[in-house]
Amino acid sequence: MFIAPVGGQRAAVPSPLHRPDAPSPDAMAADAGTCTVTIGGQPLRVAIRHGRNEPGRPPRFPLLLLNGIGASLELLGPFAAAVGPAVEVIRFDVPGVGGSPLSPRPYRFTGLCRLIARMLTGLGYGRVDVLGISWGGGVAQHFAAFQPARCRRLVLAATATGALMIPPRPAVLAQMVTPRRYQDPRYLQRVADAGCSGRARTDAAEIAAAMHDGNRAGPSGGYLYQLAAGAGWTSVPFLPLLRQPTLILAGDDDPMIPLANARLMHALIRGSRLHVYSGGHLGLVTQAEVLAPVVDGFLAAP
Repeated sequence: MFIAPVGGQRAAVPSPLHRPDAPSPDAMAADAGTCTVTIGGQPLRVAIRHGRNEPGRPPRFPLLLLNGIGASLELLGPFAAAVGPAVEVIRFDVPGVGGSPLSPRPYRFTGLCRLIARMLTGLGYGRVDVLGISWGGGVAQHFAAFQPARCRRLVLAATATGALMIPPRPAVLAQMVTPRRYQDPRYLQRVADAGCSGRARTDAAEIAAAMHDGNRAGPSGGYLYQLAAGAGWTSVPFLPLLRQPTLILAGDDDPMIPLANARLMHALIRGSRLHVYSGGHLGLVTQAEVLAPVVDGFLAAP
């Protein structure tokens, strides 16, 4: 595996496998910034915000963030910054999104989850907590089910069960088949109310600004690969088999993922916790300062 900063020079590989009983003081010291790692020939752009040990407390598990469709790692930057400083936060661009080149061929969730597991190993991580939002929430569900040894706790935000879900209105669904909202801020501002709601009802410009604040749109092929990865997929059969403690976050004003989907997942995942917040699809971004403590508290609980 090769690791290099975006500038192109080789960077040091992070610490050995991160375990609560064996943290790396050097790796926990400061933010390592953004680098490119190559896993099995696939370059992936990665950002790591290193955690800081809290005196008298055991080290926290790292948190892996899985983004929504078409979104580069910058979109979850505000949330990563709002998570407690003791938590190491890992973000990355999936193939064909942001700074990660398109993969040679389309992939499915199973192949992507294998790639993620290899990335974590290459970066020096063992078991992590996983948070997925929207499309990334589907990946997170699949990762927890089929890479269970790598996932300690699971957070599902503004997401659903795939093909077997309560769908949004057709006009909202139509927005999902094109990456235009990531490429054209004016278009996003026009459709934000219908697709995101929450704060978009009163300030669509805020949503557009959040989604375009440093966000790097990848090639259209990357977006199509993401659509293909989840085509026909559903988590309904295996959600009752999940054993990770799970927190489900859902907005009460999310036209893209109606709240009924969160209630369905809550019913299917044994012992899961449902937290309904006042807001829309991008609450994790626009209300990071409110929702990050909820996530942090769940991950830190005994």
